[in-house]
Amino acid sequence: MPTVAFHTLGCKVNHYETEAIWQLFKEQGYDRIDFEATSDVYIINTCTVTNTGDKKSRQVIRRAIRKNPDAVVCVTGCYAQTSPAEILAIPGVDVVVGTQDRVKMLDYVEQFKKERQPINAVGNIMKNRVYEELDVPSFTDRTRASLKIQEGCNNFCTFCIIPWARGLMRSRDPEEVIRQTQSLVDAGYKEIVLTGIHTGGYGEDMKDYNLAALLKDIEAKVKGLKRLRISSIEASQITDEVIEVINQSNIIVRHLHIPIQSGSNSVLKRMRRKYTMEFFAERLSLLKKALPGLAITSDVIVGFPGETEEEFMETYNFIKEHKFSELHVFPYSKRTGTPAARMEDQIDEEIKNERVHRLIELSNQLAKEYASQFEDEVLEVIPEEHHNNDDKSGLYEGYTDNYLKVVFQGTEDMIGKIVRVKITKAGYPHNEGQFVRVMDDHADVEEEKAII
Repeated sequence: MPTVAFHTLGCKVNHYETEAIWQLFKEQGYDRIDFEATSDVYIINTCTVTNTGDKKSRQVIRRAIRKNPDAVVCVTGCYAQTSPAEILAIPGVDVVVGTQDRVKMLDYVEQFKKERQPINAVGNIMKNRVYEELDVPSFTDRTRASLKIQEGCNNFCTFCIIPWARGLMRSRDPEEVIRQTQSLVDAGYKEIVLTGIHTGGYGEDMKDYNLAALLKDIEAKVKGLKRLRISSIEASQITDEVIEVINQSNIIVRHLHIPIQSGSNSVLKRMRRKYTMEFFAERLSLLKKALPGLAITSDVIVGFPGETEEEFMETYNFIKEHKFSELHVFPYSKRTGTPAARMEDQIDEEIKNERVHRLIELSNQLAKEYASQFEDEVLEVIPEEHHNNDDKSGLYEGYTDNYLKVVFQGTEDMIGKIVRVKITKAGYPHNEGQFVRVMDDHADVEEEKAII
């Protein structure tokens, strides 16, 4: 049996696509083995969001070549799309496929085995207008499934290379989305995470159909789905219609990831972001009315070119005032080929790091404050794995619908199910809980009250 090994760098979409590529190999009789083992084929799914992403990708490629110099080494993903020549210049790379035509990857591997000539299968992504179907019937992770609903982005923020790596916005056919959602639910997944490069932009390239319509259709047509999560949505895409759908829904969770990047209008303008802080604040207050207890998580770039202490404090104060529940904080890093990398007034690394620390401290404080609202409440958790990978302790961890990580005493058979857990001690990075009961469709609420 031929073997294949995968290494994925970067975002959720890459991880989703690796699973899809694995399905193709599996159907052709391949066995998947660990990347550190000696394999016949190595697939490296690369990231190019920062210059460091490129560098890490090159290191992993070289590692595969050293492991087995006779293996077929195939490089795909965003770095492959933007710099195929740079990758092919690494001795030992055999096949390069970008962020399209992944379905042909096996053919390229077979072709290389016959001809022994390096293959560059990277085309012009900007010409692509059709969503490439890559089906994933199940995941290596057994508790929550990602479902990719769109590809590409039309925004061209000044710090970002991704439109050049992923092309322009293309939405997946809604019927395909519903079909795959149903097959994932049938495979036992209770939670589906809608994901994409610019997820909230779904439907912008369609006539009379959009994200709100898709969310409604999923809820109406998919039988047995318990939780629907949107991996990330831009403030500008949170329309009144989306808020209305969230308000009416029984399955959309109380958690939204809305990238803010900066809380200063002057910085947002330099970033070429599509909203003002006034607009962002207004969307947040409408959302919190629609979903009481809503967790808002976000991404922030600190030390963007020209960021003054005043501009940084605008961001800091906005986040504090609007009580975000957790932040992913990134120091700005120059990405070659983007307008921001050429801007004057690049910020000193020491200043960046000091600001990053201040924001991370704020994030930790806000996360604790957010969690403390739920102390003594009973919440629904989907246990994912043993806490700290220690299977002796009997402790399991998983997430509530509003994205609190909870650790509690449980049993192996609870993994992937929805269980009710009482939060006994709120905290961050995790909360402590006490198991109440496993949810099934006819469980007795009286019985729960007795336990509590």
